[in-house]
Amino acid sequence: MTAIPQGRTRRGRAALATAICALAVTGSAVLTGCGDEDPDAGTNGVGKLPAGQIQAKTRAAAQGAPAVRLSGTVVTSGRTYQLDMRLKADGGTGSVTSKGATFKLLRVGKQLYLKADADFWNQADGKDGGDGAAEKLNGRYVKVPQGDPAYRKFSGFTDKDVLLDGLLTLHGTLATDGHHDDAGTRTIRITGDKGSGGSLDVSLEGTPYPLRLVRGGGAGALSFSDWGKDFAVAEPAKGETVDYGKQLPTS
Repeated sequence: MTAIPQGRTRRGRAALATAICALAVTGSAVLTGCGDEDPDAGTNGVGKLPAGQIQAKTRAAAQGAPAVRLSGTVVTSGRTYQLDMRLKADGGTGSVTSKGATFKLLRVGKQLYLKADADFWNQADGKDGGDGAAEKLNGRYVKVPQGDPAYRKFSGFTDKDVLLDGLLTLHGTLATDGHHDDAGTRTIRITGDKGSGGSLDVSLEGTPYPLRLVRGGGAGALSFSDWGKDFAVAEPAKGETVDYGKQLPTS
């Protein structure tokens, strides 16, 4: 009998198994296991774990990653935010859209900046721009003081640990909900209370990073990518920044 090469790929083994099963059917033979390829073969193995252990491993992986990109929607306090953020330990950058207005956030260390156009500032401040403040702020990075309500409201969108800790939580009884695929990556899905408490797709390839989150109660859905991919955050040039001079609007 010819030996099967040790380096045969998983796909090759699967093709061989399919061919053997086809021959078995043709010859009216019965072979145990035909058509029952192990969905966890060649994976990182977390798909075989209980849901609680999968959640613990994916949270640990997320916390240990130096950087991540997240995009999607978050509903909080009755308001929907569309996020596209890149985050790491010492800062974050990206865009936020709410009520049709888009603004950019940049955090370098503890310093938070907000950048938006004149329409955003007019809408947020409830003014028609007659005082010229909106034009002064238009397209420039506004320094947000740490004691300002706007800092407390928006800095969390730029804080990797705070944001992920709050998001990667499923509510209710945890359970696994089968093997799935996220943009070509095999995943295992875990749910809270059969989905009403949210669902999370965890990568079965490489590090078990979370890839897609659907929050319970219709509180939004997010995709995670670029795990561990570094990016630069730097203070904007002085000519691009301005102090607001009073409490920033947060609405």
